[in-house]
Amino acid sequence: MVGSTAVAILGSLIFIDMRDREGIVQVFFDPDRADALKLASELRNEFCIQVTGTVRAREEKNINADMATGAIEVLASDLTIINRSESLPLDSNHVNTEEARLKYRYLDLRRPEMAQRLKTRAKITSFVRRFMDDHGFLDIETPMLTKATPEGARDYLVPSRVHKGKFYALPQSPQLFKQLLMMSGFDRYYQIVKCFRDEDLRADRQPEFTQIDVETSFMTAPQVREIMEAMVRQLWLEVKGVDLGEFPIMTFAEAERRYGSDKPDLRNPMELVDVADLLKSVEFAVFAGPANDPKGRVAALRVPGGGLSDPQAD
Repeated sequence: MVGSTAVAILGSLIFIDMRDREGIVQVFFDPDRADALKLASELRNEFCIQVTGTVRAREEKNINADMATGAIEVLASDLTIINRSESLPLDSNHVNTEEARLKYRYLDLRRPEMAQRLKTRAKITSFVRRFMDDHGFLDIETPMLTKATPEGARDYLVPSRVHKGKFYALPQSPQLFKQLLMMSGFDRYYQIVKCFRDEDLRADRQPEFTQIDVETSFMTAPQVREIMEAMVRQLWLEVKGVDLGEFPIMTFAEAERRYGSDKPDLRNPMELVDVADLLKSVEFAVFAGPANDPKGRVAALRVPGGGLSDPQAD
């Protein structure tokens, strides 16, 4: 494909950005190759082309540090236009509306940013399969057409052609099937599986999504945490090059005591501080009562620099 910057003509020289699934490389058309040069002058954005040539190092002054291939270029000896492109509904040099991007998804996926996301997803899927296989888990597919089960959302229903008036339900999760697999003796199961839930679109809801589904028969809670932590840590290290370090562990009671929540955001450094000893003798009963109650608690958040003046407090 001819890249989004299309064709640059400098005197008798022509340069283009050529894109494939691996990225972009600059192609240089030599004026000594008259046929290729003439054809290159017809190139426009998103033409599908075939180029034969020689890869060579760029002169130092022409190196483009912003490109992965910025130190080389292709000196074209032959050019074939496989398919010409008309004006496209998406402009790769400007911001397009979300509606246009979704309507012309196949064009939007040509953008390096979007293509990279699919490549990253593929790397994640490949890693998860390797990791789970190495830890004795079996990848077992479960049925997509099943019966309706009472779960957290409505089911998508698929009418049966053979059984008139009857319907299949698409699974909200493989829950029942994986439990049956445990009963069958497969003590470690996993699946990268599609799930379907007939819900309205919200920030945390989608009608279909993919999840890493896992079930084991004879694992303790610490063992489950250990293996899942190892998977997540190795995944981030392999795919993103980020070492997450060892995950902190706290009990439910500790989380409630320190943060007042069973799912605290540990990026927030503020913790609840017990101040009951300071308030046992105060006249304000709202504080003094629980401070003197063995089952009570008075806690405060320390906010450095967060003091309010009287007008602000009012």
